[in-house]
Amino acid sequence: MTSLAEALAESPVKDEPRENADIAYGEDGKPIGGEFTGIRSEKPLTDWSHIFEKFQLDPALFEIVGDTVRASTWQQSKRLEGGQRDVVQLYSYRAMFRRKSDAIDLPALYAAAASKPRRPLIPVENDRTMVVVLSDVQAGKTGSRGGTPDLVERMAETRARLEKRLRARRPVRLVLAEAGDLFEGFESGGNPMFTNDLSLAQQMDLAATELFEFVKLMQRFGPVEVMAVPSNHTAWRHGKQNLGRPSDDLGLHVHRQVAKLAQAAGLNAHWNFPRDYDESMALDIGGTVLGLVHGNQYTPGRAIDWWAKQTHGGQPVAEADVLITGHYHHFAAQPTGRNVRTGRAKWWLQAPTLDNGSDWFRNVQGDDSNPGLLVFDITGDGFDLQSLTVL
Repeated sequence: MTSLAEALAESPVKDEPRENADIAYGEDGKPIGGEFTGIRSEKPLTDWSHIFEKFQLDPALFEIVGDTVRASTWQQSKRLEGGQRDVVQLYSYRAMFRRKSDAIDLPALYAAAASKPRRPLIPVENDRTMVVVLSDVQAGKTGSRGGTPDLVERMAETRARLEKRLRARRPVRLVLAEAGDLFEGFESGGNPMFTNDLSLAQQMDLAATELFEFVKLMQRFGPVEVMAVPSNHTAWRHGKQNLGRPSDDLGLHVHRQVAKLAQAAGLNAHWNFPRDYDESMALDIGGTVLGLVHGNQYTPGRAIDWWAKQTHGGQPVAEADVLITGHYHHFAAQPTGRNVRTGRAKWWLQAPTLDNGSDWFRNVQGDDSNPGLLVFDITGDGFDLQSLTVL
């Protein structure tokens, strides 16, 4: 019987491919990488140094691209020193290689970054502007969170939390953005004649008092810019019919009276209003533009679509980096688009309410939001997302 060794000896030797290195060169004429083919070995190949040397490549400068290694193996008869024959296992490899400088060595990168000397932190002048968003107070409204006594208590507690934050953060400038529906009114739909506990004159008086208290607190910590926009609850209207111009809004009328009172009292505050026929406005705070609109101009969930159209049409909020909205009584924040001048993301911020409860919405949708005061900072780097909070 013919042995396996004899059979292999009698069979033709497998024609192995010639060892080859296909080398690519850079513009400077130096090798940058390539591919090895037909590399033969009698043992599994783990160290390629001698292969690089065989083709006049420095092993210290080159490396194998690990996921490109391909190997095949076969048996072959080999004559021993005593004349006998034996069966040996042979291997053939192909692999891509590259200069080590072209590879990304993550451990080395992290080690280098950790050992790099750090520049000492240089204290910079505080350039923080705090923005306080007062939205949907709806003074005079009664609901599941109570009536006017409960609102007055809630507003006082909110100002106490705001004062604590002002003391901690010490802004150099402040913005009070009043996002509309400062009082409830009687022409906003529903049945407010039976859900209000104040007359219209009393509602406006309470709204003015609360607004003045916020301005008086905030101006103790720096100059205050007040932003105010018209809204559906405070509009001059007969039923669903708006009367006059957007600037004839009764909420804006309250602001104008408070502005006179603040000036007479020597408070460090300045008021900003939309143009007579506009319902939105924008204010530049050190290069970051704040946009403000109540939100009754669009249907639920369409704030960003509305903003995009305002931008296309060159309206007041066209250049805004941050758009503040009210009306929908819940908190939301979403990045959208990018400022082409600064490269920073634009942000839409939906402010929560401070009212006594939106029970009609809760009964229809099964959901309600907690009352709160939206607060955030603007620095020299723009909108400070980490500062965003609800008090």
